Amino acid sequence: MSEKTLPMGHGDLLELAYQLPTPFYLYDEKAIVDNARQFNQLFSWAPGFRNYFAVKACPNPTILKLLAKEGFGADCSSLPELLLSKASGISAERIMFTSNDTPEEEFLAAYELGAIINLDDITHIETLEKAIGKVPETICFRYNPGKNRTGNAIIGNPVEAKYGLTDEQIVESYRIMQEKGVKHFGLHTMVASNELDGSYIVETARMLFDLAVRIKKETGIVIEFIDMGGGIGIPYRPDQDAMDLQMVSDGMKALYDEIIVPAGLDPLQIVFECGRVITGPYGYLVSKVLHVTKKYKDYVGLDASMADLMRPALYGA
Repeated sequence: MSEKTLPMGHGDLLELAYQLPTPFYLYDEKAIVDNARQFNQLFSWAPGFRNYFAVKACPNPTILKLLAKEGFGADCSSLPELLLSKASGISAERIMFTSNDTPEEEFLAAYELGAIINLDDITHIETLEKAIGKVPETICFRYNPGKNRTGNAIIGNPVEAKYGLTDEQIVESYRIMQEKGVKHFGLHTMVASNELDGSYIVETARMLFDLAVRIKKETGIVIEFIDMGGGIGIPYRPDQDAMDLQMVSDGMKALYDEIIVPAGLDPLQIVFECGRVITGPYGYLVSKVLHVTKKYKDYVGLDASMADLMRPALYGA
């Protein structure tokens, strides 16, 4: 069973709400930093471990700067996120650019920042090359497992998803980029969102580890890093429990030793792009009550709206 506690006493929170115009977002800095350090420690066994914080989860430059001090990078999917990361002091290989239906100018901006570019579609190879006039030294591809894997309620069925390269395309895409002179390769997927079952993350690691071995066998390419994506959820209701991240870490390490080491792929860098689980438990939307009305039900009217917390209203995220 989970609960969410306030970062300050009720009286202090009321005083703050009268000092500042509402609605506003309140974040617990110490809790976020402690959580980031614990996350890093949990996966410290993984070679070169890094979490590329999903900027879309909390596009706040102060928080990005805090996380950068803890070794986090930035996961970006748009030009504004790239610019925000740069302004927060995050650049070069500490930015992962994963985008869908991407304009050429955004590929160019990511390249000029030195970001790692994670391609979402086989046709993006041509678009990227046209945008920057060549291929970068490092490239990553997002994998969509199709019928080989099930998504969760938010991501949906991978077969129906617009994201990632199909099982038939993935090896060919690495082969194409190898022929074009790319020197360093990564592999990425994202098949769940706000997931609370840790075994789902472990099985995603198994899928990617097996695919890395397959790519090596079929092309000779050694995958240098695996991006597990994000998708680790947080409990929003009292009857939900947080994901057991220690179990996830232990399960992934066992699979690493079982699959990656014997295949000659060690050391293989492991990264995540988690956002929600890093800041979500420690963020608060503070709003004032404007009216309490009694109809057939009782209603409490706030000075906050869907515009201040949009995703839960859209699809239960």
